[in-house]
Amino acid sequence: MEANSSLPVNVSGGTHTVPAGYLVLDIFSYLVFAVTFVLGVLGNGLVIWVAGFRMTHTVTTISYLNLAVADFSFTSTLPFLVVSKAMGGHWPFGWFLCKFIHTVVDINLFGSVFLIALIALDRCICVLHPVWAQNHRTVSLAKKVITGPWILALLLTLPVIIRVTTMADKKEMGKVVCTFDFSPWTNDPVEKVKVAIAMLTVRGIIRFIIGFSTPMSIVAICYGLIATKIHRQGLIKSSRPLRVLSFVVAAFFLCWFPYQVVALIATVRIRQLLSGLGQDLRIAVNVTSSLAFFNSCLNPMLYVFMGQDFREKLIHSLPASLERALSEDSAPTSDTATNSASPSAEAELQAV
Repeated sequence: MEANSSLPVNVSGGTHTVPAGYLVLDIFSYLVFAVTFVLGVLGNGLVIWVAGFRMTHTVTTISYLNLAVADFSFTSTLPFLVVSKAMGGHWPFGWFLCKFIHTVVDINLFGSVFLIALIALDRCICVLHPVWAQNHRTVSLAKKVITGPWILALLLTLPVIIRVTTMADKKEMGKVVCTFDFSPWTNDPVEKVKVAIAMLTVRGIIRFIIGFSTPMSIVAICYGLIATKIHRQGLIKSSRPLRVLSFVVAAFFLCWFPYQVVALIATVRIRQLLSGLGQDLRIAVNVTSSLAFFNSCLNPMLYVFMGQDFREKLIHSLPASLERALSEDSAPTSDTATNSASPSAEAELQAV
């Protein structure tokens, strides 16, 4: 997935002003961006500190540490995107930051959803195959597997790394935009529009299918298998890590689904957008993207609220609350595998 609203394509001559009727929505999006930046940097920074330096490294803490790194890296870029948005699409930060900032955005937005799918798969394995998980689910294996989502995110970000650059706006003197440059393929304006439509359509479809639908389908399948196991064994109470993941997934879906639907519609209507039409859709993308980005600051709050005795822990030690929310329940996670008899059904879920 990507921040389409922050990465215009300079084909028809620049970005467009927001109609006066949408001023309230535009201001709302700025406020959401500001809140997301402050809470995201502080909250995810706290999670990185607690999970990375205060807690013993386990499979669970490594997973949520990587998710926090993705959210922290993304929210750190928001000031650059907001300044450019406030300046009507002008990019005053130069070529390097143009490419670097949008590369960071894409890698971490892709990486976050892939990590959530991987965490859900890990929970599912713990429930369905507890003995295997107890003997083979080690920290060293987790560190190797966790590189998979990042590598895939990097591959999907290659178009940004290769083709995004700074360009002079043809209609506004002195204005520079940070955008995709399709000039190497053609210099003819008509052909350039065709290339832009083809490339952005493919990119939009990839974003929706690989960057959202597929990971969420994996999560849904995992939850279906977990629910079946719980129902068959007559177990009601799930473990803390499973509850934390449930809220993380729910928050992610509620925040990102509206944007993904609007982005898919924008992909279908990309020709209109490039020709300067569809102003209502541009506003919809801006508003829903601010809601999607807000998800990056929610996870730290969810970790704390999911910890037991939240109010007491918050008063005495916020890091302690995060440690409890992110900790394993009972499954061993050291590099030394242990053999054991098959646990009871209740113990299986407590080992998640």
